Amino acid sequence: MTKKYNKISFILILLIVTSFAASSGCLREFDEETRLIISDMEISADSVKSTYAWFNVTTYVENIGADSNDNSTVMLKVFNERTGLLELKQEEDIRPIKEDETKMVNQKIRLPKSGSYRISAAIINDGEIGYDIWMTLSGLENLPTDTQETGMQIEGIDFIAREASSKGIVIENDIYLKNEGVETTEDYRILFKAREMDARLIADKKWISSGEIEPEDTIIRSVNLTVPDNYNYIVEVSIWDGNTIVNTGEDYVQLNPEKIIERDQQVQNKDIDTTDFVVEEDYEWDYAEETAEEESPGFTATFAAISLISALYIARRRLQ
Repeated sequence: MTKKYNKISFILILLIVTSFAASSGCLREFDEETRLIISDMEISADSVKSTYAWFNVTTYVENIGADSNDNSTVMLKVFNERTGLLELKQEEDIRPIKEDETKMVNQKIRLPKSGSYRISAAIINDGEIGYDIWMTLSGLENLPTDTQETGMQIEGIDFIAREASSKGIVIENDIYLKNEGVETTEDYRILFKAREMDARLIADKKWISSGEIEPEDTIIRSVNLTVPDNYNYIVEVSIWDGNTIVNTGEDYVQLNPEKIIERDQQVQNKDIDTTDFVVEEDYEWDYAEETAEEESPGFTATFAAISLISALYIARRRLQ
């Protein structure tokens, strides 16, 4: 009985030791596979345009084991928070890292300036996914557009009433442009719009060129806009680089001084004569982006004349 008991005990001890050795081997292999961890991730805006932005993503990879090889990468994934769909995926090599050292892995991504995104960074070692980390990015629409790239800054707008005619008041708009960059600016396009404050109708709009501006110089560019009298206007100015708006500004013209224009005041009803804002297309826009508005549906002059002649003919037949 004692020999049998000793034999059973020896078998149990052998199984425990074997099991412990096997477990130790698995743990050791697991530690070797995950010796690289991500200790931190930073995201910063690199370049901000009107509709999209470039971001720098820095992933801090720490080696907590033996010296690493060069088979590891950082995989970056960007998911749309609203839809959950994958928007972007890219990888960057980590390169060998010595034991107890930390290396920064830099990647650049481009995202639309709308919505929220979940950015995930994971270590890929020999095709297997290891340590990962993620961050949420939101409020991109509030990022201001870069002015340093163009150097163009709108310092102010002045208005001068030049003349009055049956078509309205001619207002000269002087815009002060300053180059705050370190290089001479390009020749940008500038769009002026005179918008009636209550109905938001456009009374007039014109394109001009900025011309090249030397660093630290301030120049004045002028344009005349013709607007109906007795209304208040917002004059909107936008600077265009190709098809991208790089800067905007606005100011007010009060041709009806009794009207309170502060936006936080009580809303007041005001009669708008929309015929004052009918624009006769007697000129062509200089740029393809500004196309003529489609004609409103209704009776044409020819149709109205035919209708009048028909009515007179029927009235004459009845009199006979």
